Amino acid sequence: MSTESGLKSRIQADINDAVRAGDDLLKSTLRMALAAIMNAEVAGAEAVVLSDDQIINLLRSEVKKRAESADIYEQAGRADSATKERKEMEIIEKYLPAAMDADALAAIVAEEVANAAANGQTGPKAMGGVIKAVKDRVGASADGSAIAAAVKSALN
Repeated sequence: MSTESGLKSRIQADINDAVRAGDDLLKSTLRMALAAIMNAEVAGAEAVVLSDDQIINLLRSEVKKRAESADIYEQAGRADSATKERKEMEIIEKYLPAAMDADALAAIVAEEVANAAANGQTGPKAMGGVIKAVKDRVGASADGSAIAAAVKSALN
């Protein structure tokens, strides 16, 4: 574990700042995010250092977990817990890249669908290849489920 990613270092620095500022919510949320990163790094047969893209994907899953938890808390009538989950979501989202807008994503999807059609791939059979090509082009700026939904609607 020689090199550390910039995003992980930024989270660690922000934890230190939150401790100094006495911001308990920020401190605990960032510690949970850092723990998730460290757990992912030591999971598996050998320890690895996650790249920033891998950390972004992990943080996206943490945001999704908190959104689901907030919905469950609201359904159970626990507004205070739902509010806390949503605040944690907002904190974690600050470490994610700005999401690509739907129009830009649709334009890239349309180009990749056209490329697949030019190569003889059409309909549902082309979906996997198109999704992979779109993910390669947009990187971490679009969520995988948004990409899949856009590709599916473009191919149908």
